[in-house]
Amino acid sequence: MTIKPEDAVRYELRDGVALLTIDFPPVNAFGQPMREGMMLRLDQAVSDPVAEAIVIVGAHDRFIAGADIREFGKPKVGPELHQIFERMEQSPKPIVAAIDGHALGGGLECALAASYRVAASRAKVGLVEINLGLLPGAGGTQRLTRLAGPQVALDLILNARHVPAPKAKDLGIIDAVTDGDVTAAAIAFAKARLAQGGPWPLAIERTDKIQNVDPRIFEEVRAKNAKKWTGLVAPFEIVKCIEAATTLPPRDGLAFEREAFKVCLESPVREAQIHLFFAERAAAKVEGSDGVKPRTIKSVGIIGAGTMGGGIAMSIANAGLEVKLLDMSQEAIDAGLARVRKNYETSVSRGSTTQDKVDAALGRIDGVLDYQAFADVDLVIEAVFESIEVKHDVFTKLDAVCKPGAILASNTSALNIDRIAEVTKRPGDVIGLHFFSPANVMKLLEVVRGDLASMETVVSAMAFAKTLGKVPVLAGTCFGFIGNRILHRYGSEADVLLMEGATPSQIDDALKAFGFPMGIYLMRDMAGLDVSYRVRRNKAAVGELDMNSIFYNPIADRLCEDGDYGQKTGKGYYAYEGRNATPRPELEEKLRIISQEKGIERKPMTDEEIVWRILSAMVNEGAKIVEEGYAQRASDIDVAYAFGYGFPKYRGGPMFWAQQQGLATVFAKVKEYEARYPERWKPAKHLEERAQAGAGWNR
Repeated sequence: MTIKPEDAVRYELRDGVALLTIDFPPVNAFGQPMREGMMLRLDQAVSDPVAEAIVIVGAHDRFIAGADIREFGKPKVGPELHQIFERMEQSPKPIVAAIDGHALGGGLECALAASYRVAASRAKVGLVEINLGLLPGAGGTQRLTRLAGPQVALDLILNARHVPAPKAKDLGIIDAVTDGDVTAAAIAFAKARLAQGGPWPLAIERTDKIQNVDPRIFEEVRAKNAKKWTGLVAPFEIVKCIEAATTLPPRDGLAFEREAFKVCLESPVREAQIHLFFAERAAAKVEGSDGVKPRTIKSVGIIGAGTMGGGIAMSIANAGLEVKLLDMSQEAIDAGLARVRKNYETSVSRGSTTQDKVDAALGRIDGVLDYQAFADVDLVIEAVFESIEVKHDVFTKLDAVCKPGAILASNTSALNIDRIAEVTKRPGDVIGLHFFSPANVMKLLEVVRGDLASMETVVSAMAFAKTLGKVPVLAGTCFGFIGNRILHRYGSEADVLLMEGATPSQIDDALKAFGFPMGIYLMRDMAGLDVSYRVRRNKAAVGELDMNSIFYNPIADRLCEDGDYGQKTGKGYYAYEGRNATPRPELEEKLRIISQEKGIERKPMTDEEIVWRILSAMVNEGAKIVEEGYAQRASDIDVAYAFGYGFPKYRGGPMFWAQQQGLATVFAKVKEYEARYPERWKPAKHLEERAQAGAGWNR
């Protein structure tokens, strides 16, 4: 349905005040009809002889959510935001923004262009454009800096903070907060200001918060975040704009901001970040679930008070849910809760939470020793040893005590969910919830459905993940699911590269230069080589791993046999002094011997070759996962890798990277590698089909 501008912004007079009500479903975003409606109604209000003041409010208890994502990538038609906001500032009548719900991005920029801002106490405000690789380009960096000061602007914009209205008032962004009807409060506020008389303030003309600013604060924020911002454009441009707000006249500052916005807009980083923005939202949708409602989850049981179980308990308690944390002894529970308290203390010391919030969260975690304590919980998550026998024992006990309709979840990272479910009388209620360590920090949550899981269980698990503030990705139950299956494939390719002539530090350095925060061998050293060593030995013993294959690199086994388990023993792929890693020259001799044993000729290779081999392995495996139905769409793989595996977000994920290179180019590389190693490099049919179609991923 097409909405007319005059309907997108309604006009009425109320007690001598022009009330402009934005009603542009679903979230009052700045779409073309709404922008045109704003200009229309502003002109009407200014020319209306009865109207002494103007109040802008959003219908349905929400102000303006920001830009209209339906217009992303399309040519802009109609007035631009900066033109609307200039018109607001030119108004001879005072304008009050009445904020309820969220005023984000362009929504807050609109409010900043008003003379005053009145907000409902439940409202939140923020400038969140950095999440899309952009900056607030309609005056946000300039007006916020002049209104609240550069330190506040740097913090809010660079961190995309959603600031509650009472806090925003303390910061000087909001003029008044009400617990009552925000429209009535804004009208009363406007009438009170009219009684006092003008002139009406403009944030863009404020100078009190930008006087005597030490320019070193901008250099300090750049230096502090230089590593974190590697490859990004928007953060650096944002700092420049906020700095410009403290040094340039108002209109020059606005012009400077518009040019910086264009720099961000034209950057390939912006395209990648917008891809992830939409991909994250798509990943939360379960295909074929229309009309299926999630179950209500208010209380959760967790089995295992170790590092993972404790981290999961923190995530759940932080979301306001009740937690029962079970372990085999009181000592284990006490140790687990002590670890949880220590983690919270660290968060308080860093300023990322408050002691009041910590006390409330801890009050929601109850240590228990008996499975019977789970009789009334809505969901149970086990975080015990990764053994099918152990899981069977746990789920048999849960099946006996949990109420009908309770969801039984496993935190397994690799085991078949249907095999876990088979010991219960309710396989439709069994699902995988694969948290990533540390569970209270990592955003990714793989929701793993077996063939036996009901759609209601799947939908409920995805909704639960969102309740926790996680980024859910739905995976099928196959080896390694999505993330670890790809990790295993590209890890084994890296091991082959070691036999061909690369070194651990060269591979790690190439991956870091590409944008990964850490290379694969440093990551293995940090995790400890002994755990995976035992897994490999067990697999080999039951015929699941061929250690004699030409493609099997035994370097990790030989390191473990020497007692070199990584960082914890001071040696692994690297040598360590504390946490400082340095390459081990003697490792090259070990690799030379292995290459000789395998009959593989060692030769120098470029970083570019290393990156292409590893990325192509990731993409080909990802295409197979989509093709086999274990991921709903290619972009889900990007979400998993961006939020759980350190893939640089400014590159959009492995599948997006492949699309930017051209799927035909990637397919040609895979065919080139297949000619060399046919057993390892069979091209995915999905990749081949899309490459031959000359298109991107179609799902």
